[in-house]
Amino acid sequence: MKTRREVLLSLAAAPAAAMLAPALRAGGTGDGLIESPEQALDVFDFERLARAKLPPAHYGYLATGVDGDATLAANEAGFRRWSLRVRRLAGVAKPDTSVKLFDRAWPSPIVINPLGSQRAFHPDGELATARAAATRDVLQVLSTVSSTGVEDVSAARGEPVWYQLYPTDQWAVTEALVRRAEAAGCPALALTVDLAGGSNRVTMVRWQRRDDRDCGSCHSSIRTQVSGFIAGKPMFKGLDLSAVGGLSPADMDWAFFDRLRGLWKRKLFIKGIVTREDAELAVAHGVDGLFVSNHGGRGEDSGRASIESLPEVAAGVRGRVPVILDGGIRRGSDVFKALALGANAVGIGRPYAWGLASFGQAGVERVIDLLRAELAVNMRQAGTASIADIDASYLADSRAG
Repeated sequence: MKTRREVLLSLAAAPAAAMLAPALRAGGTGDGLIESPEQALDVFDFERLARAKLPPAHYGYLATGVDGDATLAANEAGFRRWSLRVRRLAGVAKPDTSVKLFDRAWPSPIVINPLGSQRAFHPDGELATARAAATRDVLQVLSTVSSTGVEDVSAARGEPVWYQLYPTDQWAVTEALVRRAEAAGCPALALTVDLAGGSNRVTMVRWQRRDDRDCGSCHSSIRTQVSGFIAGKPMFKGLDLSAVGGLSPADMDWAFFDRLRGLWKRKLFIKGIVTREDAELAVAHGVDGLFVSNHGGRGEDSGRASIESLPEVAAGVRGRVPVILDGGIRRGSDVFKALALGANAVGIGRPYAWGLASFGQAGVERVIDLLRAELAVNMRQAGTASIADIDASYLADSRAG
């Protein structure tokens, strides 16, 4: 039994420990802001600069979770549960970081995840991101609420991008969006299913209240909240939005997915699956792949990290379709851990947005380069010559024992 002194000392140390772990993960507080992409030592150098450069409302949109941001915090903290079991004398000088998704090989497992309204972060928006994806040969998935239409983004990328779908609650709009993605040559569609219940983004609203700019030219007060947000988005141009009440039907179910499956004949993913049961159902309904995702902590107040959901989703899939993990990826070691727990690839969101806000295309490229280099270092340390060599035997669970 602990003495009173031991209890008091442990309580006094707890706040310091709680503050130390995020600081270590973020590379410390930093004494200054970088002045070029090459100066960045990790992705958090871009986060600090983005926060300094962006208007409060725009930074808040990027930084927010839901409610008390518990799920957002859990996404990053979840990776600390796992430590790497590195090996010695493995002789891996040049690890092969390439992966294959369907019939296409990619030089790394890093995917540019969908993130809307990118012109809020840089004037070139999604076009800068697409050019970076082209120079680094990275798979890019475009958001329905992008600042630039899918045709122009694909042109900047040099090939059709994948398309993430917010179907709205009006099937006519859903069909129009799908037909446009089809006409643009998008090889895959990712239906987002984690916003059907809505999301209470408290942090975003608090940052908006700190912004004293006149934003009327971008956000008309005469529109409803939903239609006001999407009416100016290029993918909705020319569509009747008068009846739209949400980005996703509140009653979305597997019958909705089946209807979409009948409409879209190319690769169809579901983005937002976090349980074994739903993974099994998705495969049974003919899905081609899954994103294990809680919308970067912006979807639900579950407080559960996406990396915690990954093992059970992978168990439900049993290798039958590819699995992409997103949420909390900040370092190459995070990429390694996700691959070890069953992911075929990983999606990044905020890190490349920080790079975009900081330096446009060059910032996005540097973020990709940093994560790739960190992954290669971890693979050499672990003794894994290829992505296929990475499995759960290279991880230790801090909760075990």
